[in-house]
Amino acid sequence: MTSPVSFEEHENYSLITLDDGKANAMSPTMIAAIHEALDSADAAGKVVLIAGREGKFSAGFDLSVMGQGGEVTLSLLRDGFGLSLRILKFKTPVVMAVTGHALAMGGLLLLSADYRIGAKGPYKIGLNEVAIGMTLPYFGVVLAETRLARNYISRAAGCAQVYDADEAVNAGFLDEAVDAQNVLDHARGLAEQLSGLDMEAHHGTKTRLRESMCAALEDALANKLDEF
Repeated sequence: MTSPVSFEEHENYSLITLDDGKANAMSPTMIAAIHEALDSADAAGKVVLIAGREGKFSAGFDLSVMGQGGEVTLSLLRDGFGLSLRILKFKTPVVMAVTGHALAMGGLLLLSADYRIGAKGPYKIGLNEVAIGMTLPYFGVVLAETRLARNYISRAAGCAQVYDADEAVNAGFLDEAVDAQNVLDHARGLAEQLSGLDMEAHHGTKTRLRESMCAALEDALANKLDEF
């Protein structure tokens, strides 16, 4: 079976590409494959660039798994949020090339990266959980409250508003919006630029900046997952 995730080590950065040929849904297989790629990136010790396939970054959790309920659903939530926490704490900068739609868990992944470059066009970015009948888990609430612009939190999380790339910059899901054909090249250029950082200083500063947020996320993951 072909992996939905590929890993390439370049001179100054590692490239992780998500491509399951469909919506890049966060399934157990996809999440495990991303972790495997992150293991390789961790060993390389370089800036990490995570990119989606054309038109899709990630449509969120795999609904065929989420719909099973019970421990199956909780396990997927646990794995997905654990991935988000790993990205937040990663020892080198994590850049995301948001090549299209990023919804629900896809949107939460954006809130976990250090820098996000999105594609202009007819793409949707946001947290649409309440529109599909799901109360946003506490883990997602913490991420929204700490990483979205204050005047967008209620609209994005509570009202399921979704945005194009330009408005997603204002909301805090993205840092930049560029023409779709330039997303990956622009992200590669940024990864090259960030490779000049002192990685130990970067990680130490990021840890301090995110200390209280990560503590709240760890509590939500350990103690509030079954309240979703």
